[in-house]
Amino acid sequence: MGLFPEAVTAVVFVWLAVAFGLMITVFHLRRLAARMPDDRASRLYFLFFFGTFLAVPLALIGLGSAEPGRFLAASGFTPGKWRLGLVLTAIGVPLALLSSFIGSRDPVMQAQYPFSKLACATPKKLVVHELFYFFLYYCPWEFAFRGLLFFPLVPTLGLVPALAIQTALSTLYHIGHPDTEVFAALGAGFAFGLIAFATGSLLYSLIIHAFVGISLDILLYRRIHRRLAGHA
Repeated sequence: MGLFPEAVTAVVFVWLAVAFGLMITVFHLRRLAARMPDDRASRLYFLFFFGTFLAVPLALIGLGSAEPGRFLAASGFTPGKWRLGLVLTAIGVPLALLSSFIGSRDPVMQAQYPFSKLACATPKKLVVHELFYFFLYYCPWEFAFRGLLFFPLVPTLGLVPALAIQTALSTLYHIGHPDTEVFAALGAGFAFGLIAFATGSLLYSLIIHAFVGISLDILLYRRIHRRLAGHA
């Protein structure tokens, strides 16, 4: 039996197509925020994201695969080549911080992030928001796009087509975000995919990707409170 049993992989891929459709329509953040305060909407959005892109695929793999642990490890649920991963993370994190700093100065990005402006009311609320952001959004994101929609495709399609597919899908998910972020997502999709491939793990792209978003939120939080305090 191969690392990715055909029947299980097919079911997972069909579910991910359904999940993608649900998350950009019924469970979209903007739709939720139109009906409730944005802090509650963002938490609900993260929960839906976690369920559709992580919990359900894990259940399908656990129920359908004779060796779910082997399937998950082959999909990047492993430390992989951790020495290389640490080196790439050490390179990637400063670049992520630079990207966040540049983004924090863009008025369009300031309007887009954080997902919840009410989370900027106090440090405690921001911490809660960022914990939800990391565990319920970034972890499912990397599992779905850099794991399930990438690693199983490499043996049959080759590295470059697999990279292109997961990058195209992850970039499409950013439609409606600022144009600069869409283009950044395009480049990041290839970069994070290569990191995952080189290390055999999702962990290192997860750390760098999450660092971009969370550090951006923190910088924007500081900017908001400096503005309220009357600073430049």
